[in-house]
Amino acid sequence: MQIQVIQSKIYEVRGQKVMLDLDLAEMYETETKRLKEAVRRNIGRFPADFMFELTRNEYTFLRTQIVSLETGQGKYSKYEPFAFTEQGVAMLASVLKSPKAIQVNIQIVRAFVYLRQYALSHQELSDKLKELEDKFNMQFEDVYEAINYLLQKDKQGTEQKERKRIGFRTYKE
Repeated sequence: MQIQVIQSKIYEVRGQKVMLDLDLAEMYETETKRLKEAVRRNIGRFPADFMFELTRNEYTFLRTQIVSLETGQGKYSKYEPFAFTEQGVAMLASVLKSPKAIQVNIQIVRAFVYLRQYALSHQELSDKLKELEDKFNMQFEDVYEAINYLLQKDKQGTEQKERKRIGFRTYKE
């Protein structure tokens, strides 16, 4: 399974990167119902920071964000899905022991690691841009101040003395 496919199934809910049980069940090639049963039988392995159940509002909002929604009756569970954090997905490997589950878990962990590395490099880039912005703003502050001084001076000195004209004069003048 490609990392890009997995990354497209990682969502942000409650400030955490999570994967939904229905997506995980699809990847593990099992029914969502069976995945939930396995989790409930081993609920002690899934504390709140590993897995939580979405509220109806969270699930509805998340469904509106997913582009490839299928419509129709029976396409989605009437129960709110479980959301698994990176640690929860890793814990699923101990609950679902099939070779397919182990292979998929390795790919999912790699996808989470890649996203974390991307986020860190993005933060570093943002920090560098902010640093450059601050540096150049300080340098140009002096220029802005000088321009404003000259503009103010020009406004104050608009009264000029009547100057003697230079050049050819006509008799009418």
